[in-house]
Amino acid sequence: MGLIIDAKKLQNYQQRNWQGIPGIERTKKGRMFVTFYSGGNTEEFGNYCLLLQSDDDGHSWKGPIAVADFGKQKRCFDPCLWIDDQQRLWFIWAVMPDFCVYAAVCEDPDGASIEFSEPRVIGKEVMMNKPIVTREGEWLFPMAVWKRGVNIPGLMESEEEDRRAFVYSSRDHGKTFVRLGGVDMIGRSYDEHMLLESGDVLKMFVRTTYGIGMSTSSDGGKTWSDGQDTGWKGPNSRFFIRRLDSGNVLLVNHVNFEGRNNLTAMLSDDECKTWKGGLLLDGRNFVSYPDGVERDGYIYIVYDRERGYGDANCAQHAKEILMAKFTEEDVLNGKIVDPESRLKVVVSRLKPGKD
Repeated sequence: MGLIIDAKKLQNYQQRNWQGIPGIERTKKGRMFVTFYSGGNTEEFGNYCLLLQSDDDGHSWKGPIAVADFGKQKRCFDPCLWIDDQQRLWFIWAVMPDFCVYAAVCEDPDGASIEFSEPRVIGKEVMMNKPIVTREGEWLFPMAVWKRGVNIPGLMESEEEDRRAFVYSSRDHGKTFVRLGGVDMIGRSYDEHMLLESGDVLKMFVRTTYGIGMSTSSDGGKTWSDGQDTGWKGPNSRFFIRRLDSGNVLLVNHVNFEGRNNLTAMLSDDECKTWKGGLLLDGRNFVSYPDGVERDGYIYIVYDRERGYGDANCAQHAKEILMAKFTEEDVLNGKIVDPESRLKVVVSRLKPGKD
């Protein structure tokens, strides 16, 4: 087992009981990729990460075109997609009980065939959100060692002593990685942290029990301030924050929520002090885990809905991976105004006909 790209073997992954925790990327030429994970009946050993492809701006999807599967005695989970500053596609996922983050790289994601390098370890232990490239060209990857006691029931924890939301640095375009500093803030929960460069300061945003916490670094990520509450409430779930080409910052989070609903996009033009607009991407229950990318003036967000595990009614769940395409103008107007924008686009659904 490993990274599977053989067409016949990939057919084995068409039948799935559940799916969720997605990531998205889009090349400059317009090819799109979405990843998520599945396997078994829940988050457990035997999980694997899938990769889908679209060549028509997300109107249709094919695949899986690749699957990261390390067998029944291991668990591949929390995948991440990233196109680096050399236009290479990184397919990244965590493996348990290796307690490592693996990556495979596609040199030409617009090619006639998608070919990946052999998977290799780039750090510890979990990473599910995109790296950033600083103004100086340094790559910063958000990888975490979860605090004790937050692991999923039935799964194990590593013996790692230093358990923080870390930053890893690469100054040679991903050939080598060095772990810098990290944060252990009160209330951190599965971390799922994201990075933002703001002037001479790095900001780290962390999933917490109360919503979203923030820490700052003035030395390039070597040391970090004590965490503080941003005041951006949330249902203890993943969020998405990213600087856009305009210089504005996009935040996708649950707003006026009751649980994991009301997934909403907002903009800040003052370095996250205040937020403007509010485009409701999906107001339904059990929508979660946004990831995104911006290309050609459009923002693409992928998320899951009703993953299909966790209660007696899971067989009736939608088990959807969904996408939204929109603009900053849409966000500021609080509604779709661009004719090319669209919401609730189905990338993958395991329960046909579910509304």
